[in-house]
Amino acid sequence: MDEKWYVGVDLGGTTIKMAFISDYGDLIKKWEIPTDISDKGKNITTDIAKSIDSVLEEFGEKKSRLNGIGMGAPGFIDLSRGFIYHAVNIGWENFPLKERLEMETGLPVVVDNDANLAAVGEMWRGAGDGAKDLLCVTLGTGVGGGIVANGKILHGTNGMAGEIGHITAIPEGGAPCNCGKTGCIETIASATGICRLAREGLEKYPNSILHKEQEKEGGITSKDVFDAADKKDELALYVLELVGYHLGFMIASLGNAINPGKIVLGGGVSKAGDKILQPVKQNFDKFALPRVKEGAEFAIASLGNDAGVYGGAWMAKKLHEETVL
Repeated sequence: MDEKWYVGVDLGGTTIKMAFISDYGDLIKKWEIPTDISDKGKNITTDIAKSIDSVLEEFGEKKSRLNGIGMGAPGFIDLSRGFIYHAVNIGWENFPLKERLEMETGLPVVVDNDANLAAVGEMWRGAGDGAKDLLCVTLGTGVGGGIVANGKILHGTNGMAGEIGHITAIPEGGAPCNCGKTGCIETIASATGICRLAREGLEKYPNSILHKEQEKEGGITSKDVFDAADKKDELALYVLELVGYHLGFMIASLGNAINPGKIVLGGGVSKAGDKILQPVKQNFDKFALPRVKEGAEFAIASLGNDAGVYGGAWMAKKLHEETVL
């Protein structure tokens, strides 16, 4: 009998990444299409359905080859119904995503938060290496995350578990965050936070090479900070030390609560590798309970932009297995 495939879909503000993935997690085909956010995103599900049909046709395959679709979406989601309350960058408000996509494709659909899917993608086929208890922290423009406990994503009462970026790091006098609070870890450990800390430190470090970067169009980037740290620039080293302290402290506090076997750092900032990993790990070791520290292994995410489609396929596979049983 022919092996069945699953469709992983990762919806972003500019592109929709898609893939056919086998039961064993082998990538059959990946591709992407532009995200049409016109008319409050109402064409998105039709675009996905048409794209799946056309790629199946390329392969000379029928729809019966597919067992289901797992889709990651940004925004606030009612997971049981696959209903999007609000997705700012897409234009959806009170949008029945699961229902609409099932109607368009004729396949079972499971919907989850995009950061959660990246976490299970890494667990299944990436740096998580099959660990059943895993903490995934994504350091990009913001800070996202997903918590996997005993092989299952932790969702919480109304889908808000794993909002790691909005754990308070600076209780008083912190920088404002997009969520409306101040002092969230996102204001420190994201690419945006790193740039802000560097800019604010320029006055105190008059000899920093980052003065030159600040003068160029767009100002200091997080990559500038990492490059300057390689040259032993004092301001850059101070920023990384501060980020490592707050991130390590936050991950240790979470670690003491969930006792993960793997802690995976992903997102653009994680490309700095040891420059970010070392100070984070040092502070984690300082604040985590000894047994928690012994059980946890750090890794840099290995799937990059593919984590979401792998996670989507894994969710679709789990849904199928539960339905069959």
